[in-house]
Amino acid sequence: MATEVVEPDGSDRAVYTPADFERFRPNTALDMLEQVPGFQISQQDQGRGLGQASENVLINGKRVASKSDSAVGQLSRTSASRVERIEIVDGANFGIPGLSGQVANVIVASGSMSGRFRYRAQYRPDYAPPAWASGEVSLSGTSGNFDWNAALQLGTGRGGAGGGEGIKVYDANDNLLETREALISNKGEYPRLRAGVKWNSPGGVVANIDADYGLAFSRQSVDEWRRPVGGVPYFRDFLNRDEGYDYNINADVDFPVGPGRLKLIGIERFSQSDGPATSVSIYEDGRPDEGSLFYTDSKAGERIARAEYRWDMLGGNWQLDAEAAFNRLDRVAEVGVLVPPSGNANDIPPDERDFARVPFPGGTGGVTEDRYEAILTHSRPLGEGLTLQLGGGYEFSRLSQTGTGGTTREFWRPKGSANLAWSIEPGFDLSLKVARTVGQLSFGQFLATVDLDDNNNNAGNIRLVPQQAWEGTLELKKNLGPWGSATLRGYANLIDDYIDIVPVPGGESPGNIDGQARLYGIGLNATINLDPLGWKGAKITTSSTYENTSLADPLTGVDRAFSGHARFQNDTELRWDIPDSDWALATGVNIIDVDPYVRLFETGRNWEGPVYHYVAVENKDVFGLNVTLSVFNPTNGGNAYNERFVYTGLRDRSPLLLREYAKLNVSQIVSLSVSGNF
Repeated sequence: MATEVVEPDGSDRAVYTPADFERFRPNTALDMLEQVPGFQISQQDQGRGLGQASENVLINGKRVASKSDSAVGQLSRTSASRVERIEIVDGANFGIPGLSGQVANVIVASGSMSGRFRYRAQYRPDYAPPAWASGEVSLSGTSGNFDWNAALQLGTGRGGAGGGEGIKVYDANDNLLETREALISNKGEYPRLRAGVKWNSPGGVVANIDADYGLAFSRQSVDEWRRPVGGVPYFRDFLNRDEGYDYNINADVDFPVGPGRLKLIGIERFSQSDGPATSVSIYEDGRPDEGSLFYTDSKAGERIARAEYRWDMLGGNWQLDAEAAFNRLDRVAEVGVLVPPSGNANDIPPDERDFARVPFPGGTGGVTEDRYEAILTHSRPLGEGLTLQLGGGYEFSRLSQTGTGGTTREFWRPKGSANLAWSIEPGFDLSLKVARTVGQLSFGQFLATVDLDDNNNNAGNIRLVPQQAWEGTLELKKNLGPWGSATLRGYANLIDDYIDIVPVPGGESPGNIDGQARLYGIGLNATINLDPLGWKGAKITTSSTYENTSLADPLTGVDRAFSGHARFQNDTELRWDIPDSDWALATGVNIIDVDPYVRLFETGRNWEGPVYHYVAVENKDVFGLNVTLSVFNPTNGGNAYNERFVYTGLRDRSPLLLREYAKLNVSQIVSLSVSGNF
């Protein structure tokens, strides 16, 4: 159970020591953090530039200044034996710009060389290939003034669906047009190598450098046996392949200058990926096969230079941030039609078919953005247990696009925030944040794309502008003593220039809508210990969010929800660490409800579940190793659903052309995890 520590200024923090996690037998610092009652990890924003802190996890009171790694990632490679304590504190008390609400500060000590490993295997009886070789092995240690770490990671991705009721296509009068049997399979392999060094000089200089290099191989296939009513049956093969690599180099140095400290940060990132998407139809009556191809070769890079200077003055903390970020995307696109083979087509694998390719000018081009920002932040106590953080500044960006209709535009945008943290009493905290934010554009939306799977092509849009928003969040955290902890959060976003599918020359594409979009939400994270009821070692952990959204539809002007938005999500788990044993049992549910997606010529809804169940059994000492076996969807009760309504023209003024309905099984997923230290 946490110890509530009240600071001289009246603020408080909940402190967890390694003894609080003994029953879980954690191997890593992340294993410990994941068991903190009522706390939910929030990953860092992966937008362009580094910006202010967005991850709600710190290590020794510092944010991780990296785009390719995170505090969570580093804690997953840090031995639990090095953790001295975990503090849950309101972010405004750290004086780190961007932090608000409950933040975990993990205090980690240096140590001798140690290693960790985790092996994962996943097996699905149907629809997806197994993943037998996934996991990571890492080493870390201290030598003099140097801390170092290295890791080899083998990530995998598997997905699939099929069987069930299949897919049925109806006309506007609900007459059956076609039935389909489908098999969807996704496979990905993602190896990565990481290394980093930290130097603490006797003079107070702290320097870090880390780098990683990764490969990516992915393959998505959709096999459909289509049987038109009164027509010729055919087999339709869709295949999307992608291969690429990326590297990241991050360096920073922190040293005293004048009355404060200056931190300089440099980041270099690059990624490349290419691959074709193909769709081939093979008819049973022997007519020539038909097929199309869409190929892209994309190269993206980012270079960041950032300076942070912080000092104490006038009874508070000050920090001046200046950042320059230079981003680029270069893409070459081609389209093609299938060249009929001279022999038996069934003898040729789908990924070896020959296509006559031609350049696709609408999808070929480059986008660059030069972005500069400066923000001044001030944090100060206002009274006992009351802390205020104010920050404000400007962002300037220059967006340039080459290729069809290329143009260059410039934007000035104000941004900033006000955070108020109040320790009402020990164990009861309130946080209020109001912010003016500037969104970022997806460079790929400037260029045209071809969707061979659903025929939803985007024409590209060179007139996109970044969205802006007023965001407000109110958060209440209550320590429930022996019962656990709970955090309740309410939030609202008022968004200008929200991006949705809009009419553009040549068809439809992402674009800015008129009027203001709105999002209102409420979230609850809670851990309830059942020990007070006599069930020793048992607890319930739950996390829920509900969001209501609205925008003016670009065609009708009538308010509707955000396209494809997840309006409700819940993850609840019951875990029992059996006293005086090495065993733990767990069961839980995942629930999700999504709003319909909306395009100009089509509407529909994609969802899964909507309720998935899982069970798990864990032994914390199998020859010194932690072994966990889990089964997701054990009753095969969850399914993948899709419903499409396709119109003859614009949906607000054209009759319905067809309706497509799919219900596919996803099968059980059996996972094995083995972890330990060496």
